[in-house]
Amino acid sequence: MTFRRLCILPFLALSACQPATDTIWQGWIEADLLFIGPEDSGRIVETTHVEGDQVQAGDPLFSIDATVQRADAAAAQGALAQARARLARLEAAQQRPEEVAVIEAAQQQARAALDFSTSELERIRPLVGRGIATRQQLDQAQSNYDRDRAAVDNAARQIDVARMGGRTEDIDAARGAADQAGGQAASALARLARSKVVAPATGRIEEIYYRAGEVVPPGKPVLSLLPPGNLKARFFVPETALSRIQIDQKVALSCDGCQQGLTARISFISHQSEFTPPVIFSLEERRKLVFKVEARLDKPELFRVGQPVSVTAAGSP
Repeated sequence: MTFRRLCILPFLALSACQPATDTIWQGWIEADLLFIGPEDSGRIVETTHVEGDQVQAGDPLFSIDATVQRADAAAAQGALAQARARLARLEAAQQRPEEVAVIEAAQQQARAALDFSTSELERIRPLVGRGIATRQQLDQAQSNYDRDRAAVDNAARQIDVARMGGRTEDIDAARGAADQAGGQAASALARLARSKVVAPATGRIEEIYYRAGEVVPPGKPVLSLLPPGNLKARFFVPETALSRIQIDQKVALSCDGCQQGLTARISFISHQSEFTPPVIFSLEERRKLVFKVEARLDKPELFRVGQPVSVTAAGSP
């Protein structure tokens, strides 16, 4: 078996060149960072952690000024209350029980007047035939009766209308308006809640890009978070060695100052070849085409981002 000497550039912090075989591949530790930012732009009013802090999922990270969001939420809730009150009024009687009671009292008064005008008409009608009462008195009695009768009928209709609910189409329109107001209120409350950002996962804060007092644009990250499970080893395998690796295969890792027996499982094998990255290999190695491979670490807490590693396939000498 042919041995070669592979040298790592100084900025990767390997102390010296080391021997390698065709079963040992060079790489480094890569991280899939979570970039956390607000959904709406605003001025940061509070940050609760510093770089390097460990946070748990759900822990508060930062908050932005929510003055506008609070005002929008209050206005939306007021509009919702108004819409619901209008809907309740249409679904119930159009007038309050007290108002109906006033109309009923007027109806009783009209009935009393009708009873009097009825008895007066019945009294005068036979007197006219006997010449005791005049025709004018009869006409007046009839007019009073008709008037009182109409007053009773009018009061009855007013009571019926007062006890009626709104028309079906009016109620449907009011219900739709209430639903719309409810959606707007929920949206406003959601925007208000988004002003306080919490950690989506457990991990370590790697870098903070905006601090209290600064205005962050929408979509821009305020900080980056690194969950331990998002660390992976990235290395490069020549075509001649592809037959010795497969997805979910265990590989051994070694690095300067690391403990023995570190392992990872292959999670990705590129289908496209590329030149060996120049950052870690000699001129001889850069002329070779290789395939990028990634492996998830079994003990990610023991590694650091950018740390160079040597990878050996399981079962290799």
